[in-house]
Amino acid sequence: MPFMPGNQSVNQNRPLFTRRAPIALACALMLILLAQLIHTARSNSLTWDEAHHLFDGYNILTRADYGLNPEVPPLVKIIAARPLTRMHLRAPSLQGRSFQTEAYLSAKDFVFLNNNPDQIVFRAQMACSIFTLLLALGIFLAGWEIFSPWAGLVALAFFVFDPNVLANGALITTDLPIACVFFWTIYLLWRYIQRPTPLRLVALTIATGLTLTVKFSGVLLLPIFLTLIAAELIATRDWRLLLKRLGALVIVSFGAYFILWGAYGFRYAARPAGVAMNPVLSEYLHSVPNPSDARHLALLARFHLFPEAFVYGLANTKITEFADTSYFFGHVYRHGQWLYFPAVFLIKSTLPFLILFAIAIVWLLRGHLKDRRRSLAILLIPPAIYFAIAMHSQMNIGARHLLPIYAFLYLVCTASAISISRLHPRFVYAVFALFLWQAIGTVRIAPAYMAFGNEAWGGPSAVHKYLSDANVDWGQQLKATALYLDANNIHDCWFAYFVDGVVDIDHYGVHCKRLPTLEGLWWLDLPMDVPPDINGTVLISDSDLAGIELGQGALNPYNEFRRIQPVAVIDHGIYVYQGHFHIPLASALVTTHHAQKLLWAGHPDEALPLAQQAESLAPQSVPVQETLGDIDAALHQTDEARQHYQAALTAARTIEPALQADSIPPIQKKLDSLSH
Repeated sequence: MPFMPGNQSVNQNRPLFTRRAPIALACALMLILLAQLIHTARSNSLTWDEAHHLFDGYNILTRADYGLNPEVPPLVKIIAARPLTRMHLRAPSLQGRSFQTEAYLSAKDFVFLNNNPDQIVFRAQMACSIFTLLLALGIFLAGWEIFSPWAGLVALAFFVFDPNVLANGALITTDLPIACVFFWTIYLLWRYIQRPTPLRLVALTIATGLTLTVKFSGVLLLPIFLTLIAAELIATRDWRLLLKRLGALVIVSFGAYFILWGAYGFRYAARPAGVAMNPVLSEYLHSVPNPSDARHLALLARFHLFPEAFVYGLANTKITEFADTSYFFGHVYRHGQWLYFPAVFLIKSTLPFLILFAIAIVWLLRGHLKDRRRSLAILLIPPAIYFAIAMHSQMNIGARHLLPIYAFLYLVCTASAISISRLHPRFVYAVFALFLWQAIGTVRIAPAYMAFGNEAWGGPSAVHKYLSDANVDWGQQLKATALYLDANNIHDCWFAYFVDGVVDIDHYGVHCKRLPTLEGLWWLDLPMDVPPDINGTVLISDSDLAGIELGQGALNPYNEFRRIQPVAVIDHGIYVYQGHFHIPLASALVTTHHAQKLLWAGHPDEALPLAQQAESLAPQSVPVQETLGDIDAALHQTDEARQHYQAALTAARTIEPALQADSIPPIQKKLDSLSH
């Protein structure tokens, strides 16, 4: 690799072509990045969150409605939907359902039923790719300005061939966009520190405001800014400088606050006049697990300190963080594990990057690059704080939440590599070899980047042993699945798919009979009829096989498949089985749901035989026993209801009790009510 381990004065002492070369190579790398993002967007199917983000953005632009699903701030959604506003699309009428149900189901109709799915999704994904390209540009410019042109180029080269970047870089989600604006904010902070001018302060303010409008994790900028200011004070002991920095922080904070309100149209109400949130904010705050968090959010809403949709989204983040389970090293946990993100970092990062990072840490600990301590501090402190806070998060669903740290670390690795190469010129060849390793490995897995895992852990085919969800299986494999079914002339099949109901599987040419998933069965109420025995080809996505949704062990209707060798694995995340399979729990869950619907419709007599049929298939299932108790209670068969509720409590306390603990209080309440 022809990078020059020179110092920053290279621009003054070298011929002009030495400046043109890295610029030309950087442009080539940016084009390669864009080509890979286009290929990924064309090759993969829509993932879990993309449709509702897109529809929400379209509603903001066309109806000034910020409340359809405010689980993230609006900027990325607006940019994704902007190319669609001149396409004369047909938007479904909203039906007044709860906000997430409305967002997901209306979004599915918007994308798949009313319009051209491939056309609008591709345009929206390309719009979101702007963030990835801007991040790549920021890495190059920051590396150039902080260290040298070749430092920026080498960091860019590794970034362009990072599989985690390519997996998320073209998605209609906030993970790469927050990495982009987060990095640019810190880079512009560094530029302001180097030369504090009004123009640079304005640029920093705009970047900070945009970060807050991309994702709620943007609020982490405040503790990061304060930590950097404290570190500078310790280094300089200059109290005058401290006052200047705090004054600048006040200006940035007020400016960012103004930009945040601007992103919501300078309007407190989330929805247009006459349209209410469902549920209303005051009611929704009752669902926040921590009463202290609920009180603080209520205070923000009471005094209109932030837009209603922003407060609502913060509440949703707290609720979702508590509700999501975590799959970690073959075990499903009710909440997050503090070792999750360190493990994700070691498994999902490329080995070339980890080797360079380890070398960089050793090099810095040995006292090198002392003349760049302040620059290195601003590159290391923000990702360190971000990583530490991530470790304490209960939301353990994917490596995508670590994306903001990589741009910083690539620059640190590059700076160390150039420093080493000054003393040991042959180290250039080692860096070049590591780059080739990363590039070749990334190209080989294309476009199945989502399932990437490095060689030390067995590669992409082994990631499912340790991680799941968006680390492996986020809904991106439907096009590959359709190709597999066509190539093998398979027309009769069963499919348990993680994103079923949120994405229209039929659109992609996958016409299998449906097997139950948690969201598809109980939330989206998808039509399905599942007998206890099935034959033929069965496809199960990794997240469902792992038990993320329905639970592990005896709670998982597909647990037996974990002991069977699949005949094929599609994109490292869809497992294919052939033969005769006994799936009593899957059948029981579906039958129980049919019984519940009859009960809710006021027909307990018709519901009872279905629930009894389910009991014969899965007598220790908590939903089955609880439903039987509900039906008996509706039929005024108190003794029978009490027996079924007691059986449900016993099962909840003895079968994977950590995963079923939330079901105990409502069942106990029903049982107690029978005594009154």
